[in-house]
Amino acid sequence: MTGTVSAEIPVSADSRPRHVAIIMDGNNRWAKERRQKGVAGHKAGVEAVKSVVETCAREGVEVLTLFAFSSENWRRPKEEVSALMRLFLFALEREVRKLHRNDICLRIIGDRSAFNATLQEHMAKAEELTRSNTGMTLVIAANYGGHWDVTQATQQVAQRVRNGELVPSDITDDLIQQHLSIGDLPMPDLMIRTAGEQRISNFMLWHLAYTELYFSPVYWPDFKEDEMRKALQAYAGRQRRFGQTDDQIAVKLSQ
Repeated sequence: MTGTVSAEIPVSADSRPRHVAIIMDGNNRWAKERRQKGVAGHKAGVEAVKSVVETCAREGVEVLTLFAFSSENWRRPKEEVSALMRLFLFALEREVRKLHRNDICLRIIGDRSAFNATLQEHMAKAEELTRSNTGMTLVIAANYGGHWDVTQATQQVAQRVRNGELVPSDITDDLIQQHLSIGDLPMPDLMIRTAGEQRISNFMLWHLAYTELYFSPVYWPDFKEDEMRKALQAYAGRQRRFGQTDDQIAVKLSQ
């Protein structure tokens, strides 16, 4: 699960992940090594986002989910949080029309109530502009946490029970999933985390049950097309068992 893979593994339609989820880590460390403020790392990280979005779209990835701002990130220094909010607003204003021109559908998940009214308005406008696009779906997780996602899904199901629409025995995995933020999209096949950390940090806890994990030592601002392709190549070399044995997988492949 490192960034070192063989470049000889082909990325074919059969071995390509439908949904890639990424924890974009290392912006601050990238800036610190260059004796710059953290916001410089976040600005450089925007360029990496552009490169990865373009690469995934070209490679036929159906869904790309980026962990932009976690519910825990509010604990960061106030100056950095304010800079991140300004950068988020700037990116929405500047980049959404490019996404639209390239037939990319933008969705934003997370608890928006903590954001100011201007940012919430731009989020809604960006989603509305790209809603009918049929190319890749780009999901931005902002003020998002896996605990929050499962909790809000559970609250919705509980309300349906209270309304008499369901009884407790109707509650299944599929029903809970339908009420998650992106329960209508394919589960992530591949989750990438950059900057050498090897944990999921409250990201898509329900969704990652059978996801392949890939940890790269590269800081996010430097994680561009070549690094993205390394991750896709690593995924192409994995065998996904979903609880089955090697023999069962071999029989399926031979049929």
